[in-house]
Amino acid sequence: MVPQHLIQSLLTYLNQSYAKPRGLESAQIYGLNRFRQYLLLDGSIDQTLSQCVKRWLTEERDDAANTPHLHRAAFASLFKHLQTHGLYGEYEDDYCRLTRDYYMAESDRLSKELGPDAFLDHIMSRIDVEVDRAKDVLSVGSWEIIRKVSEEAFCKERLHWIASSAVGALADKDDKKKLKETYELFSRVNGLAKLCNVWKSYVNRKVTAIVTDKEQDAQMVDRLLEFRDQASRTVEHCFLAQKPEGKPMTAETLQGEGTAINSSTEASSSAIPARAPNQDFVYALTDAFGTGFKSRRSKPAEMIARYLDTTLRKGQKNASDKDFEKSLDAALSLYRYTEDKDVFRTFYHRALARRLLLQKSASDDFEIAMLKKLQNNYDPEFGMGEEMFKDLALSREMMNKFNEKQPANGFARRLTVMVLKRSAWPFTVSTGTIDLPPKMQDALISFAESYKAIHSGHKLDWDHALGTATLSARFNAGEKELSVSLYQAVILLMFADGEKRSFAEIKESAGNLDDGDLRRTLQSLACGKKRVLTKSPPGKNVNDGDIFRVNAEFTDSAYKIHINSIQAKVSEEEHQKTQFSIEGERKHILDAAIVRIMKGRKEMRMQDLQNSVIDAVKKHFTPKVPDVKKRIEAMVEQEYIERTEEQNTFRYVA
Repeated sequence: MVPQHLIQSLLTYLNQSYAKPRGLESAQIYGLNRFRQYLLLDGSIDQTLSQCVKRWLTEERDDAANTPHLHRAAFASLFKHLQTHGLYGEYEDDYCRLTRDYYMAESDRLSKELGPDAFLDHIMSRIDVEVDRAKDVLSVGSWEIIRKVSEEAFCKERLHWIASSAVGALADKDDKKKLKETYELFSRVNGLAKLCNVWKSYVNRKVTAIVTDKEQDAQMVDRLLEFRDQASRTVEHCFLAQKPEGKPMTAETLQGEGTAINSSTEASSSAIPARAPNQDFVYALTDAFGTGFKSRRSKPAEMIARYLDTTLRKGQKNASDKDFEKSLDAALSLYRYTEDKDVFRTFYHRALARRLLLQKSASDDFEIAMLKKLQNNYDPEFGMGEEMFKDLALSREMMNKFNEKQPANGFARRLTVMVLKRSAWPFTVSTGTIDLPPKMQDALISFAESYKAIHSGHKLDWDHALGTATLSARFNAGEKELSVSLYQAVILLMFADGEKRSFAEIKESAGNLDDGDLRRTLQSLACGKKRVLTKSPPGKNVNDGDIFRVNAEFTDSAYKIHINSIQAKVSEEEHQKTQFSIEGERKHILDAAIVRIMKGRKEMRMQDLQNSVIDAVKKHFTPKVPDVKKRIEAMVEQEYIERTEEQNTFRYVA
């Protein structure tokens, strides 16, 4: 056999001395061209090679263990030769066609056998194996082509089916790894729009379930915050898109949409494209929360206000100022999703008034900061808080001057009065009130005379429902100091002589006190945890024939005892009154908007008027169309507007 180096030397000599001077092909090129012409381009050989490639691919793909074929290296060598001879493109196209046909058939079969979750897992595993095979035998430029062909063949026609099952299941398990893989898969097959719609439906479904779960109303805000944090983290870590140039994505941007993000999402190297949460998914999260809140109109707004009330009463405890403020902001951020701004404002206003009057707020600084935040960022009408704090400051100053004029040991020096402007506080004058003992009543008369001497044109209406008192009581176990409501104090003083009292006697002595308030007050004293009175017969409710006595055997480890704070849970009756007040206010707002719009436009069609009214009041609430129609009819009856001869058209009556 002739040595290879000798043949190369001879051919090199021929190239230099014979072929090159005559402009002929080199021996190497001549040989390659003939190899290409008579072998690779031969029809039968080309067909045989194609069949071999197909058989090899099918055998590898059919192998459940994914074991590389014995001759995989030979096919890798074949594709390199084809690339050398300029024939690689044709075989690459054939490879892609075989891949597409194989996986489309597998997809049709497995979609009937597997559920979406298992199907998605199969896709991920199958594609990884396919890409590894491509890396072993094909050129670098073919790797992503084969990935794309495989993914599209598997799931192009089943995107919604996969997403509708996989997203919810993975999100519930908080499986961020698989969610991220799913997002990247859908992004490569142009399926992000379908994935985003399914994500939005999932969030909406979860929020709706929380909002409509009446049995867990007390935990509504906690559950919403927990789910919102989880959903935000999912968007932050799983649904990432490349940052568009010139539009930097910041944490502030995402927080403004109700989604949290931290600096960990920034690219750590300039060589890696910067990634940030996909804004379509951020907006979907926001829209889904808003839609979910509508599933139970007004209740989310009410519960957010109550949650803030509870938080501000409890205070920060061991938390830092920054952490406490962060917890308040988190709850307040849910306010963005509700359209019932007036409901939140009403319940927050009432709760704030109770906290301030009963001095149950943990911090005036946080109260003022919260009001400013609400006024500047959410609702200008929260400026009423400034008037409330001003009233309290003036009342303290007034009481100091009043007390200076009272005898040192005088009963009136124990009195504390808060004079409040009716326009700034969300309370109406009580129609029924309790009859106070003579000493208490004399102290009030003394203050009223002092006040009117300075403000002769003002009228004072007393509201004892929010009053408090401190009593000293002696039991067999010793003396105790009782912190009670004014209603409780008056009733307890009826037992100062130690005698028993029937319900009828107590009711007569209480004067015009509402029957419901009287029964609840007695219930708190004789049926609650701190039973300073006893009731016979025993029971949880107060009945007309009950007899009450001082519980001489009452014991408690503490000296100062608080009984049934007036800030106990809002009763259903008070809730109904608040809702009734809100509905009444909404009617006035709608009426004013209708008249204002018609005065400016003079004449409008029904549809245009409805749309204009809804747009005008949306900063307070979003009314239902039937409610707007009712108020338009009411304005016709009250002759503010009139119908014209043209159908569904109204004219302003000057």
